[in-house]
Amino acid sequence: MKWMCLLGLFGSISMAETAPAPPDGEEAAYPAIERFVQVLEAVRARHPDVDRLAYERLVNHALEGMLASLDPHSAFIHPEMAALMKEHADFDPEIESLGLSMGVRDNGLYVMNVAPGGAAEKAGVLPGSAVVEINGKPATEGDPVQMIGALQKPAGAVTKLLLKSPNQPRPEEVSLTHRLVEHRSLPESKMLNKEKGIGYVRLAVFGSGCAREMEAALDELEDSGMKSLILDLRNNGGGDLHETVAMLGLFLPPGTAVVSTRGRGESEEPMKTPERQRRKREYPMTVLINRMSASASELTAGALQDLKRATIVGELSYGKGSVQNLIPMGNGTQLKLTIATYHTPSGRTPHKVGITPDVVVKIDDADRENFEKKCRLDSLDAAERQKVEAWQDRVLEEAVKVITSK
Repeated sequence: MKWMCLLGLFGSISMAETAPAPPDGEEAAYPAIERFVQVLEAVRARHPDVDRLAYERLVNHALEGMLASLDPHSAFIHPEMAALMKEHADFDPEIESLGLSMGVRDNGLYVMNVAPGGAAEKAGVLPGSAVVEINGKPATEGDPVQMIGALQKPAGAVTKLLLKSPNQPRPEEVSLTHRLVEHRSLPESKMLNKEKGIGYVRLAVFGSGCAREMEAALDELEDSGMKSLILDLRNNGGGDLHETVAMLGLFLPPGTAVVSTRGRGESEEPMKTPERQRRKREYPMTVLINRMSASASELTAGALQDLKRATIVGELSYGKGSVQNLIPMGNGTQLKLTIATYHTPSGRTPHKVGITPDVVVKIDDADRENFEKKCRLDSLDAAERQKVEAWQDRVLEEAVKVITSK
């Protein structure tokens, strides 16, 4: 009888009106919840480690697994983690250079999310893995905020983690090399070929003010004789959506619908380019993307592709086109939950599928590594720099072919 109230609560929640409905009906809730309760009580009755059998702990860990099973961007925020986020307003659990985000739960640090294509995924790191040691030092000792902050390292640095994943009997060590994370929105702008009037701009992230930076760069290139543009969005992980829409307004007519948001059974009014445009820019464009082009960069490429404004060159993009909200829950916990998806003008979403280029270029790990090094030439020694400068960028070469054929 003690679980009847809980069953009734879940039943009332499942009857909330939301469209479209999940694949199973309300009648499926009761046997599923009853099975959960049976497993919960069996664990509490038989598992020998009684210190780990509190209802609060078991349910929180079960919820962690449930959220992790939905998508790479949803997560259950344990009360320990929620308290840290509340206490430290600037606390950032995401280690972009390793492609993972860290969390805190009752037994210390753990891997909350693993980003596709990053160093952590390549090394086989699994979400939910407990962090036992960081560079040989116990992860259970010390301040978790400081330990996570110490993981923020420059490209090329190595971090060793001793991890206990959910499906391994004992901890295993992984050695992860930090990758380049650029915070300057527009690190490179130049005439690629003055004779043919080909300009090149590399946008590393959609940061604050990047639309103004892009406009200034375009003005300078146009004054230098630019007749066509190659916009490089490779390794661009996204950023400010409003800056994205403003930047699209540099290349598309005023008031053009470029991005829309769709939730469960509802959609918002599409976001449109600004109503005023200082210069018309109707010259040919190609946009470069790769498997690390995500979110706002995918929406940019998708919008320009849908509206026939640019030719997209490269490889299939990352596949993140979703909206997450932090939702406060009981007992000091939170949900980081995907609640909607972004869509391009044609109605498609890059979420889980990515943007397929008009011209696909096959590249390998060596190409990816060389491109990353090319983005940080100043940090390379003379020999390595010479090697990278001699590297042939096949994606860029294909983009030049495409744009000169127009």
